[in-house]
Order: sequence, then structure tokens, then C-alpha cells
Amino acid sequence: MWERLRSIWTVPDLRNKILFTLGILLAFRVLANISVPLTQAEFAKLVDLFKPGSNDPTSQVFNLLDVFTGGSLDKFSIVGLSVYPYITSTIVMQLLQPIIPALQNLSTQGEAGRLRFSQITRIITVPLAFLSALGNCALYQQAGVLTGFSLFDPNYALETWSILLTLTAGVMILVWLGELITEKGIGNGISLIIFANIVSRLPQFITQGYTTASTGGSNGIVSIGLFLIIGFLTIIGVVYVYQGQRRIPVQYPTKRNVGRGMLVGSAQTTYIPLQVNSAGMIPLIFASSMLLFPTVIAQYLTTSKTGWLAATANFISTTVLNPIQWWYWVMECLLVIAFTYFYAYVLWQQQQIPENLQKQGAFIPGYRPGEPTNRYLNTILNRVTLAGAMFLGIVTFMQYFTRVGGNQLFTAASVLIVVGVVLDTVRQLESQMVMRNYSGFLS
Repeated sequence: MWERLRSIWTVPDLRNKILFTLGILLAFRVLANISVPLTQAEFAKLVDLFKPGSNDPTSQVFNLLDVFTGGSLDKFSIVGLSVYPYITSTIVMQLLQPIIPALQNLSTQGEAGRLRFSQITRIITVPLAFLSALGNCALYQQAGVLTGFSLFDPNYALETWSILLTLTAGVMILVWLGELITEKGIGNGISLIIFANIVSRLPQFITQGYTTASTGGSNGIVSIGLFLIIGFLTIIGVVYVYQGQRRIPVQYPTKRNVGRGMLVGSAQTTYIPLQVNSAGMIPLIFASSMLLFPTVIAQYLTTSKTGWLAATANFISTTVLNPIQWWYWVMECLLVIAFTYFYAYVLWQQQQIPENLQKQGAFIPGYRPGEPTNRYLNTILNRVTLAGAMFLGIVTFMQYFTRVGGNQLFTAASVLIVVGVVLDTVRQLESQMVMRNYSGFLS
């Protein structure tokens, strides 16, 4: 392994790519530690809001959101929204592609169409980032972190709009840095930024684990042990499922010359790889957003002056949609399974594999081109997706048992992102080494 790492470092352009990627990630972590200006009293409220072990519903919601942003919310960072508005925009564009013919036509226009599609995605990201900033600041205001927050009050409008525009600009800066990594560095830039967010919380996880084990007695040790076991098994399962695929053999007709003017028909055999988890982390983001959105709205309405509305919102936030309760994770588990099927079929319809096979004259042995092939592939997709959906659902529910010291230390999406980014980066390093006539990074 050390010899492989040394061989990577001896390739000048590959070394420059790695250093460039690390430099961009370092700049990102510097930005993540620059907070929005707060008074001393507001900063004290911010610390109390993210205090470990708090059972306050508002703190629980913020701690859950903080896991997704990689610890930027507890600092009220200028890049506290991370790149999730951009991810949401990307998901929306993918879902709209089969519905809007103009977007679907962009996929057939090559590089120019891809660039136009990316430009539209970035444009949609701006209002989504602004709305996300507005929602988070409203929650901060309710928690007492922002005491002077008003869009139209002349005394606070300038400060309020400055915070909202700064948070929105922070999202777009991270998108720009991610695209720089993708273009000039190693790996997918957006994924690496999220990866850096998650990994940056490791010291905090270790500190909380040590505190729980030292102050909680035997219960604390059992909690830490259960967390480590579940985390280890989850990582192994994610690696196994992430690389799992069902290979369907496909034959392509070819012809070759065997003499003067003589052609002999033959068939070239390849395969279609159907991934067990073709949807990736998208169902987890969908499910979490579906539950977090009404939770955030309910938290905001608990201070309503209308008695019945405040009572209903308080019941929803403390009982129905409280992350501490086991049924919250059951609901998220069911949503993850449903969204896994939904997104897998959306991706499958966009690929149009049966139609492309028929146009190329290819066929699956034992099945006629056209509708029979389509039915066979849909059957295989159903079975493969069932395994992936059940796995994601189980991993989602297991988060209920990974609370240490009253805090949700990791989410299923975080584990999927970390494992996926590591595997993808290793593959890219492997391909870069092979292109340069080296034996490879893994071999």
C-alpha cells in the first residue's frame, strides 16, 4: 500500500491534482469556521441550542440538521447551508427531465446540452438557497439566537438581508469550489465537500463518546459499544451493497472479414450492470426532507398567538415528529423504501435501455427485442431494487439506536456519502494510474 501511495506521489500532474483538491478543501474548512456576526448573548443562546444531551424539540431538530451540514449550523457559519440546496436543485431537474420535453432534449445535445442543463440547475439553486436561509434564520430567531431579524423593519432590514444574502452566496461559493475540484482535481467536488463536512465532525464525535463513557458509567459504555458495532456493520453493509450489481448478458451482432469480400457474422457478448442501490443517497435525502420540513414548520408555529394552532404545532413537534421517538424513524424507513423504488424507476426510464438495445440490434439471450426484453428487465429491476430498498430502510431505522449522550451522531446518508466518496475517489486514482502505465492503486 505504501509503495502504491509513493508511486502516486511521483506522478507530477497527479500530485498537483491531489494538492489542488486538498487546498480547495482547506479553503472550504476556513470558510466553515467564519460565523455570522452575533452578540455575546446571541452566541450564548447558540451554544445552548446545540448543547449535547438536550431533550428540547428545537435542539433535537437543529442537531439533526447539523449532522447533514457537517457541523456548520452550530457555528452559524456563512456556509452553514452547505451544498444541499444545489443537491435539491439537481434532484428537481432530474425529476423534471422526463416531464418537460425541452429538458429531455438537452440530454441529446452532447456537451453543449450538459453545460446548459448545469447552468439551469445553478440558477434554480439561488432561490432554493435563499428560502433555506430564510427558514433556518426564522428558527434561529425563535430560539433566541437572532434577536433582531425582520425583512421589512427599517431597524433590522439591512442586517437581515445581509445575513440572508451571505448564506445564499455561501452556497454558490461552495458550488463553485466543488466544480473547480471536479474540473482540476481528483473526485467529484460536490461529494468531496459534503465528505469534508462529515469527516470534520469526527473530533466532536470522539469527544462526546469519551464524555458519555466517562460520565455515564456502564450505561455510557454500553451506548458507545452499541454505536460502534452498528456503525461498523453499517459501513460493511454499505460497501457490499454499493458495489453489488446484477449483470444481465447482452449480445451485439458483429461481422468480420475472413477473406476477399467475405463477411462472417458473429456476436459480441457484454452485460448490463443493474446496481443494487442505483438510487444512492437520494431516497435518504428525500425522506429526511419530507419529515424535516413539517417538523421545522411545526417548530416555527409553536409560538403562534392562535391557541389551537400553537397547541397543534407543539403536539406535532414533541410527539408525532420528534426524532427521539422510534416511530419517527419507522416513518422515515418507509419513506426511504418508497423513494428508492420511485427514484430507481425514474433513472431507469431516463436511460431507455430496452429501446437502445433494439436500435443497436442487440438482444438478451432467450428474450425477443422490444416488449419481452422490457418486461424481463423490469422484473429484474424490481427484485434488485427490493434488496437495495430494504437495506436502506434497515440502515435508516438503525439510526434510532445510534444516539450517544442524547445526540444523533451519524445518519445513514452520512455513511453512504463517506463510503461512496472514498470508493469513487479510489477508483479515479486507480484509473489515473492505469492511464499512465502503472500497475494501479489497488492491484
